[in-house]
Parts: sequence; structure tokens; C-alpha cells
Amino acid sequence: MRGWLFVIAALGAGFLALPSSAFADDRLCRGTLGAITVDNLKVPAGATCKLNRTRVEGNVIVNRGATLRAERVRVDGNVQAEGAALVRVVHSTVGGSIQLKQGKGGALLRNRVDSDIQLFSNRAAFAVTANRVEGNLQCKSNKPKPTGGRNIVEGNKEDQCARL
Repeated sequence: MRGWLFVIAALGAGFLALPSSAFADDRLCRGTLGAITVDNLKVPAGATCKLNRTRVEGNVIVNRGATLRAERVRVDGNVQAEGAALVRVVHSTVGGSIQLKQGKGGALLRNRVDSDIQLFSNRAAFAVTANRVEGNLQCKSNKPKPTGGRNIVEGNKEDQCARL
């Protein structure tokens, strides 16, 4: 009986030593992804990621100097970028917020966003046109200020985005 307990304990310890699958759920994107489903998606620093009809069941994170071009995608979580070279999201659905700060520029065109769009301290042109936003459209300290219009916002249009 003692021998079996030792074998069971050793097997249990071996299973505990296996690497966690939590990191395996994050997909790095360099290049193009088509109509597939991923958990979380990260665009590494300096990389370019093109998404076409991709479904992201978690969040999209765009790192410093990276480029994201997303068309007809569905993101269940948030799209977040800090210091990105370009973020362009077109004809897409985002279940959370789009938060873009200290980047260079991009476009948000004809999207449905279930929470907020936030553009803060970006340093190149941003177009924000014909989006449906269930939360707020917030823009502060962007140079130049974002352009666009025809956005339907259930919350508030604030600061630089007040007239969009």
C-alpha cells in the first residue's frame, strides 16, 4: 500500500510541475490572422498585425511602436494601446472599451463599442467616424485633435471629441 501512495504522490507532483496553460492562451500577432478565434491577442513592440474577420475572446494589447490593422473583427474585451505606431479598427465590434494613448495615430471607423472610446495624448491624426458607442467618447491632449463625425454616443462626447 505504501508503494502505491508513493507512486500517486510522485505522479501528482509531476502534474503540478507542468507549465501553466494560462500563458498559452495569449496569441502573439506578427503578420496576418484571418477568420480564427483566439483568447487574448498581443502585438509585440515594433510588430505589425493585420486582423481580418478574427474573433478575440479576451483583450487586444498593442505594444509600443506596434501597428494594428483590424477589419471586421469581434473583440469580447478591450482594445488597448500605449505608444503604438498606428491603430486602425474598421467595421468591428468591441465588447469593452477602445483605449489608445500616447500613440501616433490611426482610425476608428464604423465600429460598435459596448463601453468607451478614449484617445489621450496621441501625436498624429486620428479619424473617429460613424461609430456607435454605448459609453463615452473621450479625447484629451491629442495633437492634432481627432477629426470625424456621425458618431452615435449614448454617454457623453467630451473635450476634443465633443463635436464628433
